[in-house]
Amino acid sequence: MLNRRKFLQQSALSTGSMLAATMLPQTLFAAEETNKIKLTILHTNDVHSRLDPFPMDGSNNAGLGGVAARAELIKKIRAEEEHVLLLDAGDIFQGTPYFNLYKGEPEIKVMTMMGYDAATMGNHDFDAGLENFANQLQHARFPILMNNYDFTHTPMESKYVPYKIFKKGSLKIGVTGVGIEMKGLVPDNLFGETKYLDPIQKASETAEYLKRNEKCDLVICLSHLGYKYSDNKVSDRVLAKESEFVDIIIGGHTHTFMDKPETIVNKKGQDVLINQVGWAGIVLGRIDVEFSNTKKKKLTESNTVVGGKKTSE
Repeated sequence: MLNRRKFLQQSALSTGSMLAATMLPQTLFAAEETNKIKLTILHTNDVHSRLDPFPMDGSNNAGLGGVAARAELIKKIRAEEEHVLLLDAGDIFQGTPYFNLYKGEPEIKVMTMMGYDAATMGNHDFDAGLENFANQLQHARFPILMNNYDFTHTPMESKYVPYKIFKKGSLKIGVTGVGIEMKGLVPDNLFGETKYLDPIQKASETAEYLKRNEKCDLVICLSHLGYKYSDNKVSDRVLAKESEFVDIIIGGHTHTFMDKPETIVNKKGQDVLINQVGWAGIVLGRIDVEFSNTKKKKLTESNTVVGGKKTSE
């Protein structure tokens, strides 16, 4: 039989163990809640030199778009959120007299003023030639990310990078970009000696490097491939299915208005988000991703914003 002293000692130990077992999950949960970090991704595509809103002519897009409204909205979101990335998926140029007259200078300048973090190229960004695009980048304070165009021996040779890593708090976010095949879409003389490389292979290689070597918590691909096609042409949906390390694809080219991102399962059985927000700057895309202290990511909200009004969640 236990004497009274041993009985009290063992009872105290047992009670302490039970309390620890009860409190530990709550303590860990509280720590996890405290250490959560949210990343807000804002994005545009196919703005096509639309600096002014559409005219008030009774059309479906009357009064929508324009850089002034977008700039105010971006400013408001940045004031509300600590960690924000602002990205563009190409076709910055072509579509209004601004481009005809100034060849892209005001478009790049306003993107710089709005604080874009990065952009990729679309086929219409070649419309005044590579030398012009390279020249307009003197006004840019953001990088052009392009992974599957080899610009060796062209005016763009030293004007782009294949990827960029952004640090947001404790997060490392890797961003890369891929473009559509230009042959048959862009006149040969406009893209010159640019070589088109397999976008799936290049995006996959870079994404793996960013995850494995650079230890990025999230990899975003800016894509001007197009959302989907009826034939076997490479698209964002194909890229998502064939990828292993890309987490989010911000798309362009097909002018697809998506109310919310589509989820595609990749080769590793993991979810890849695809989003695209139409054209002309009518819509500002937004994706919020929340990370726990273990760097596990979870989509917490996604929406599109038209004229400052949220249209979906």
